[in-house]
Amino acid sequence: MTSIVHLQRANHGSHFRAYGLRGVGDLINPFIGVDHAWMSAPTFPPHSHAGFSAVSYLFLDSETGIRNRDSLGSNNLIRPGGLHWAMAGSGIVHEEFPDEAGKTVHSLQIFVNLSRDLQGNAPFALTLEPQNVPVILSAGVKVRVPLGSYGGVSSPLSPPTNVDLLDISLEDGAELIIPVAAGNCVFVMPIFGTVDVDGLRFDHDGLKIPVFKAQKTMHTSTLRAPTGAAKVMFFGGVPL
Repeated sequence: MTSIVHLQRANHGSHFRAYGLRGVGDLINPFIGVDHAWMSAPTFPPHSHAGFSAVSYLFLDSETGIRNRDSLGSNNLIRPGGLHWAMAGSGIVHEEFPDEAGKTVHSLQIFVNLSRDLQGNAPFALTLEPQNVPVILSAGVKVRVPLGSYGGVSSPLSPPTNVDLLDISLEDGAELIIPVAAGNCVFVMPIFGTVDVDGLRFDHDGLKIPVFKAQKTMHTSTLRAPTGAAKVMFFGGVPL
Protein backbone atom coordinates (compact mmCIF):
# COMPACT_ATOMS: atom_id res chain seq x y z
CA MET A 1 0.00 0.00 0.00
CA THR A 2 1.38 3.43 -1.00
CA SER A 3 0.64 6.66 0.85
CA ILE A 4 1.50 10.09 -0.55
CA VAL A 5 2.82 12.30 2.23
CA HIS A 6 3.25 16.08 2.08
CA LEU A 7 6.47 17.75 3.20
CA GLN A 8 6.38 21.03 5.12
CA ARG A 9 8.49 24.09 4.31
CA ALA A 10 10.35 25.44 7.35
CA ASN A 11 12.50 28.55 7.77
CA HIS A 12 14.38 29.77 10.83
CA GLY A 13 15.62 33.27 10.11
CA SER A 14 17.54 33.83 6.89
CA HIS A 15 20.15 31.12 7.48
CA PHE A 16 18.11 27.91 7.66
CA ARG A 17 15.47 26.42 5.39
CA ALA A 18 14.15 22.89 5.12
CA TYR A 19 11.61 20.55 3.64
CA GLY A 20 10.35 18.63 6.67
CA LEU A 21 8.72 15.23 6.96
CA ARG A 22 6.93 15.51 10.30
CA GLY A 23 3.74 14.54 12.03
CA VAL A 24 2.91 11.42 10.03
CA GLY A 25 3.02 9.02 12.98
CA ASP A 26 3.45 5.31 12.35
CA LEU A 27 3.54 5.72 8.56
CA ILE A 28 7.35 6.08 8.68
CA ASN A 29 8.08 4.01 11.81
CA PRO A 30 10.90 3.47 12.95
CA PHE A 31 11.69 6.99 11.69
CA ILE A 32 10.13 9.93 13.55
CA GLY A 33 10.93 12.70 11.09
CA VAL A 34 13.36 13.95 8.43
CA ASP A 35 14.46 17.47 7.51
CA HIS A 36 16.09 18.08 4.11
CA ALA A 37 17.92 21.23 5.14
CA TRP A 38 20.24 24.05 4.09
CA MET A 39 22.07 25.96 6.86
CA SER A 40 24.48 28.86 6.29
CA ALA A 41 25.03 30.15 9.84
CA PRO A 42 24.58 28.98 13.45
CA THR A 43 20.81 28.67 13.90
CA PHE A 44 19.89 26.51 16.87
CA PRO A 45 21.44 27.02 20.33
CA PRO A 46 22.54 23.97 22.35
CA HIS A 47 19.43 21.84 22.84
CA SER A 48 18.49 18.50 24.42
CA HIS A 49 17.15 15.23 23.02
CA ALA A 50 16.03 12.10 24.86
CA GLY A 51 14.45 8.76 24.01
CA PHE A 52 15.48 8.60 20.33
CA SER A 53 18.45 9.13 17.99
CA ALA A 54 19.37 12.30 16.09
CA VAL A 55 21.28 11.60 12.88
CA SER A 56 23.06 14.10 10.60
CA TYR A 57 24.01 13.13 7.03
CA LEU A 58 25.82 15.63 4.81
CA PHE A 59 25.53 15.56 1.05
CA LEU A 60 28.70 15.57 -1.03
CA ASP A 61 27.76 18.95 -2.55
CA SER A 62 27.74 20.62 0.88
CA GLU A 63 30.05 23.67 0.77
CA THR A 64 31.38 23.00 4.25
CA GLY A 65 31.08 20.54 7.11
CA ILE A 66 29.11 20.68 10.36
CA ARG A 67 30.85 21.25 13.67
CA ASN A 68 29.23 19.01 16.29
CA ARG A 69 29.52 19.57 20.04
CA ASP A 70 27.67 17.66 22.76
CA SER A 71 27.45 16.89 26.45
CA LEU A 72 29.49 13.72 25.91
CA GLY A 73 32.50 15.95 25.29
CA SER A 74 32.45 15.52 21.51
CA ASN A 75 33.84 18.31 19.34
CA ASN A 76 34.06 16.81 15.88
CA LEU A 77 33.67 17.83 12.25
CA ILE A 78 31.06 16.03 10.15
CA ARG A 79 32.46 16.29 6.62
CA PRO A 80 30.48 16.38 3.34
CA GLY A 81 29.48 12.78 2.62
CA GLY A 82 29.79 11.78 6.28
CA LEU A 83 27.27 10.83 8.96
CA HIS A 84 26.95 11.36 12.71
CA TRP A 85 24.53 9.32 14.85
CA ALA A 86 23.74 10.65 18.35
CA MET A 87 21.90 8.05 20.43
CA ALA A 88 20.22 10.39 22.91
CA GLY A 89 18.89 7.65 25.21
CA SER A 90 18.43 9.10 28.70
CA GLY A 91 19.43 12.53 27.44
CA ILE A 92 22.03 14.46 25.47
CA VAL A 93 22.65 18.16 24.78
CA HIS A 94 24.22 19.09 21.46
CA GLU A 95 24.65 21.82 18.90
CA GLU A 96 25.61 21.75 15.22
CA PHE A 97 26.66 24.66 13.02
CA PRO A 98 28.53 25.26 9.75
CA ASP A 99 32.27 24.88 10.16
CA GLU A 100 33.08 27.79 7.82
CA ALA A 101 31.30 31.12 7.95
CA GLY A 102 29.42 32.15 4.83
CA LYS A 103 29.23 28.63 3.40
CA THR A 104 26.11 26.46 3.20
CA VAL A 105 25.65 23.01 4.69
CA HIS A 106 23.34 20.75 2.64
CA SER A 107 22.18 17.90 4.84
CA LEU A 108 19.55 15.60 6.23
CA GLN A 109 18.55 15.78 9.87
CA ILE A 110 17.00 12.39 10.63
CA PHE A 111 15.23 11.37 13.83
CA VAL A 112 15.04 7.64 14.52
CA ASN A 113 13.10 6.00 17.33
CA LEU A 114 14.57 3.61 19.88
CA SER A 115 13.06 0.43 21.24
CA ARG A 116 11.64 0.94 24.73
CA ASP A 117 14.41 -1.03 26.40
CA LEU A 118 17.03 1.40 24.99
CA GLN A 119 15.26 4.71 25.59
CA GLY A 120 16.68 5.11 29.11
CA ASN A 121 20.22 3.95 28.30
CA ALA A 122 23.28 6.17 28.50
CA PRO A 123 23.79 8.30 25.38
CA PHE A 124 26.61 7.69 22.89
CA ALA A 125 27.65 8.82 19.43
CA LEU A 126 28.75 7.08 16.22
CA THR A 127 30.57 8.78 13.34
CA LEU A 128 31.11 7.61 9.76
CA GLU A 129 33.74 9.41 7.67
CA PRO A 130 32.94 10.03 3.97
CA GLN A 131 35.69 7.74 2.68
CA ASN A 132 34.26 4.83 4.70
CA VAL A 133 30.79 4.95 3.13
CA PRO A 134 30.41 1.95 0.77
CA VAL A 135 29.66 2.88 -2.86
CA ILE A 136 28.11 0.75 -5.61
CA LEU A 137 28.36 1.83 -9.26
CA SER A 138 26.34 0.44 -12.15
CA ALA A 139 25.13 1.74 -15.52
CA GLY A 140 24.03 5.33 -14.88
CA VAL A 141 23.62 4.72 -11.15
CA LYS A 142 25.65 5.51 -8.03
CA VAL A 143 24.52 4.27 -4.62
CA ARG A 144 26.18 5.32 -1.36
CA VAL A 145 25.28 3.19 1.68
CA PRO A 146 25.78 5.27 4.85
CA LEU A 147 23.41 3.06 6.86
CA GLY A 148 22.19 -0.51 6.46
CA SER A 149 22.98 -2.57 3.41
CA TYR A 150 22.40 -2.82 -0.32
CA GLY A 151 23.77 -4.87 -3.20
CA GLY A 152 25.93 -7.08 -1.03
CA VAL A 153 27.68 -4.27 0.87
CA SER A 154 26.93 -2.92 4.33
CA SER A 155 27.68 0.24 6.23
CA PRO A 156 30.39 -0.24 8.89
CA LEU A 157 28.13 1.40 11.49
CA SER A 158 26.02 -0.72 13.85
CA PRO A 159 23.41 1.72 15.17
CA PRO A 160 20.96 0.96 18.01
CA THR A 161 18.06 0.95 15.52
CA ASN A 162 18.70 -0.93 12.28
CA VAL A 163 17.69 1.19 9.30
CA ASP A 164 18.67 1.53 5.64
CA LEU A 165 19.73 4.90 4.25
CA LEU A 166 20.73 4.93 0.58
CA ASP A 167 22.00 8.02 -1.28
CA ILE A 168 21.09 7.31 -4.91
CA SER A 169 22.25 9.30 -7.95
CA LEU A 170 20.63 8.51 -11.31
CA GLU A 171 21.71 9.71 -14.74
CA ASP A 172 19.09 10.68 -17.31
CA GLY A 173 17.00 7.60 -18.13
CA ALA A 174 18.74 5.37 -15.59
CA GLU A 175 16.74 2.85 -13.55
CA LEU A 176 17.37 1.08 -10.27
CA ILE A 177 15.41 -1.83 -8.78
CA ILE A 178 15.71 -2.02 -4.99
CA PRO A 179 14.74 -5.18 -3.09
CA VAL A 180 12.65 -4.47 0.01
CA ALA A 181 12.76 -7.07 2.77
CA ALA A 182 9.55 -8.42 4.24
CA GLY A 183 8.37 -6.32 7.18
CA ASN A 184 10.19 -3.14 6.12
CA CYS A 185 8.52 0.25 5.84
CA VAL A 186 10.21 2.37 3.15
CA PHE A 187 9.94 5.87 1.73
CA VAL A 188 11.74 7.89 -0.94
CA MET A 189 12.71 11.57 -0.71
CA PRO A 190 13.75 13.37 -3.93
CA ILE A 191 16.77 15.64 -3.36
CA PHE A 192 17.05 17.11 -6.84
CA GLY A 193 15.55 16.40 -10.24
CA THR A 194 12.53 14.27 -11.09
CA VAL A 195 12.14 10.58 -10.29
CA ASP A 196 9.53 7.94 -11.06
CA VAL A 197 8.93 5.64 -8.09
CA ASP A 198 7.02 2.53 -9.14
CA GLY A 199 5.48 4.57 -11.95
CA LEU A 200 4.50 7.58 -9.81
CA ARG A 201 6.33 10.86 -10.56
CA PHE A 202 7.90 13.06 -7.88
CA ASP A 203 10.32 15.98 -7.86
CA HIS A 204 12.28 17.82 -5.18
CA ASP A 205 10.05 20.92 -5.27
CA GLY A 206 6.77 19.02 -5.33
CA LEU A 207 6.68 18.60 -1.54
CA LYS A 208 5.23 15.11 -1.89
CA ILE A 209 6.90 11.75 -1.26
CA PRO A 210 5.76 8.12 -1.44
CA VAL A 211 5.65 5.97 1.70
CA PHE A 212 5.24 2.20 1.39
CA LYS A 213 3.69 0.24 4.24
CA ALA A 214 5.50 -2.90 5.38
CA GLN A 215 4.49 -6.03 3.47
CA LYS A 216 4.53 -9.65 4.60
CA THR A 217 6.70 -10.79 1.70
CA MET A 218 9.80 -9.46 -0.01
CA HIS A 219 9.13 -7.14 -2.94
CA THR A 220 10.92 -4.53 -5.05
CA SER A 221 10.72 -0.80 -5.68
CA THR A 222 11.77 0.69 -9.02
CA LEU A 223 13.34 4.15 -9.33
CA ARG A 224 13.84 5.87 -12.70
CA ALA A 225 15.09 9.30 -13.78
CA PRO A 226 12.76 10.20 -16.69
CA THR A 227 13.82 13.77 -17.50
CA GLY A 228 17.46 14.34 -16.60
CA ALA A 229 19.74 13.46 -13.70
CA ALA A 230 18.19 12.99 -10.28
CA LYS A 231 19.17 12.26 -6.69
CA VAL A 232 16.95 10.57 -4.10
CA MET A 233 17.31 9.24 -0.58
CA PHE A 234 15.84 5.84 0.15
CA PHE A 235 14.83 5.08 3.77
CA GLY A 236 13.85 1.71 5.15
CA GLY A 237 13.38 -0.03 8.47
CA VAL A 238 11.30 -2.46 10.49
CA PRO A 239 8.60 -0.65 12.50
CA LEU A 240 9.15 -0.75 16.25
